[in-house]
Amino acid sequence: MYISQETKEETEKRLKKVLRAATFKVYAEPYYFREVPVDDFQFDSKALAMVKDDEVWSLLVPVEKEGTENFKIFSFHFEEGLDNSGFVGWLATKIKEKLGSGIFVVCGQNSNQGGIFDYNGCPIEIAD
Repeated sequence: MYISQETKEETEKRLKKVLRAATFKVYAEPYYFREVPVDDFQFDSKALAMVKDDEVWSLLVPVEKEGTENFKIFSFHFEEGLDNSGFVGWLATKIKEKLGSGIFVVCGQNSNQGGIFDYNGCPIEIAD
C-alpha cells in the first residue's frame, strides 16, 4: 500500500487516472448475501465473496429467491503500479453525492491482474 501526502485536487486527479485505467465489469444478475451458520458452511462456487464473523458465513451469491435485499454488483481490477489508495472511499463518496446511497465493497487480490480488485454493490433500486 502506498503512503502519500497530496492535496484534494491531486487525489482527485490521481484517482480519476486509476479509474480510467481499471478493468471495469458490471454483473448482469442481482446478488444478495446468503447467511449460513459458521458450523454449517459449505463452499459455493457461485459466490463472488465469502466472509465470516463469529456466527455466520456471509456469501455474496446470485439471487435465489424473492424477499431478499438485492444488489447490483460491479468490479474493478486495478492496473499494476498505479496508486489506488483511497479509491473505495472516493468512489463511495461520489456515488453517495450523486445517487443518495452508499455502497459496500469486498476486496480481494489477484497478482496476475495487477493485485487488488474490488467487488462493489449498490442497492438494485439505484443500479440504472
